[in-house]
Amino acid sequence: MKIVALGCLAVVVLAVLFLAASPDGRTAWGQQAAPGGAGFSDRGLIVLGETIEQRYQQLTVIDPKREVVSVYHVDLTSGTIALCSVRNIHWDLQMSDYNGQKPLPREIQALMEQR
Repeated sequence: MKIVALGCLAVVVLAVLFLAASPDGRTAWGQQAAPGGAGFSDRGLIVLGETIEQRYQQLTVIDPKREVVSVYHVDLTSGTIALCSVRNIHWDLQMSDYNGQKPLPREIQALMEQR
């Protein structure tokens, strides 16, 4: 699972880099200052946004210090915000594999140790 978790983290990092380097000059929300206060990046938060089915804006907030991921939906018509999910990923990141396909990491490790 550690490989899957690292893969997910890599996707998040690439998404942040993509948003920061977008041709229209926009920056990732995690880099912008919040009105009247400290920016998300000052707190170490990463915020990713994506429009889903032209119905709502999905915001994914990642707190790397606390190892927590939160997902919110903002209704594009009414502006209401709904918290959809919160998960502490600390123990997820401790797993060596989950729903993996063979060869599993421990199988690869055993093969390498035989050499």
